[in-house]
Amino acid sequence: MDAYLYDTQRTPRGRGRAGGALAGVTPLDLIAGLLHALAARAPHLAARAGDLVLGCVTPVGEQGANLARTALLHAGWDARVPGMQLNRFCASGLEAVTYAALQVAAGVAEIVVAGGVESMSRVPMGSDGGPLLTDPVVQAEVGFVPQGIAADLLATLQGFRREELDAYALASQQRAARAASTGAFRSLTPVCAPDGAILLAQDEAIRATTTLEALAGLPPAFAQIGAARFDAVALARYPSVGTVRHLHTAGNSSAIVDGAALAVVGSRAAGAVLGQPPRARIVASAVVGSEPTLMLTGPAPATRAALAQARMALADIDLIECNEAFAAVVLAFMRAMGLADCSRINVNGGAIALGHPLGATGAILLGTLLDELERRDLTTGLVTLCAAGGMGSALIVERV
Repeated sequence: MDAYLYDTQRTPRGRGRAGGALAGVTPLDLIAGLLHALAARAPHLAARAGDLVLGCVTPVGEQGANLARTALLHAGWDARVPGMQLNRFCASGLEAVTYAALQVAAGVAEIVVAGGVESMSRVPMGSDGGPLLTDPVVQAEVGFVPQGIAADLLATLQGFRREELDAYALASQQRAARAASTGAFRSLTPVCAPDGAILLAQDEAIRATTTLEALAGLPPAFAQIGAARFDAVALARYPSVGTVRHLHTAGNSSAIVDGAALAVVGSRAAGAVLGQPPRARIVASAVVGSEPTLMLTGPAPATRAALAQARMALADIDLIECNEAFAAVVLAFMRAMGLADCSRINVNGGAIALGHPLGATGAILLGTLLDELERRDLTTGLVTLCAAGGMGSALIVERV
């Protein structure tokens, strides 16, 4: 049985810090707002959904205790709808959609809602601890380094220059600013206060006036932690490098933001229940592991695996969303996949400009991709992300 995408909605992304537009909104309310929006568009959804699958990278505190089930009850959905939470690090939001599609394809459920949330202003990244972050023995076993060090190591290994990374970052900002100003982000639900006042209607982190000169003036973000400890770990795994060149800055790395996104996945017959036609078919998906110190190279092998499953070539894909965790991630993906330019990749900008709300990003990218395929009247699209610990995830969709 095939699985189809019927709807996608996301919040705007607010700066993930005190004073950010969404810092006063709990992750529970971010998800509940989207549940209300989806139910308003498909009135039977709140009673007929078979599950809510929610990605979240830091599932503690306000994001803990199965936030999916709590959000369903908080939003007033039928108590018979269950919920679950999953964590595949930065790929969590996309993996939630994949899991939903598997449920539908297996006949376990007719309709599943899936996506992710991350309130990085309220639940800081890494606050869930875990042996990968806190146990020195485990860190030594796996060659753990923070992702910023891995990004600089990747850039060093690939021979990227700071100017290339900054040029890509500038393009992301320009594309995101253009997309926002022209209404290209269609699947966008404003976040409102309890009294109905709009708190945020557009993505907050975009810097439309960014210049190459401004980007060039930013200091390396990870040189200090590299010198203190982690450059040595990286060089122990990759001694031929000699020196890790610290090229990533706050300007060519993904922004820390708050945000959430959901998608409605169902069988072909689910359209009669939802009162909506399917927008796209989920063609294939794949998840892979990659070398854990370098860790950010998963998108290329995940994409190859998904393409093989679909019996497609990259030339068959019209648009690509590759998460901009760091500029080097996208440039390395392009090189690995033989993409000569970025004319069909991240055409509306990415996380460098818009932000990366960890557990939500995969679902956000899926909605962005589907909106743009429809806007351009194109057919096929790919979403892919790297994930901490050395993983990659990819999903291929085809418009119906």
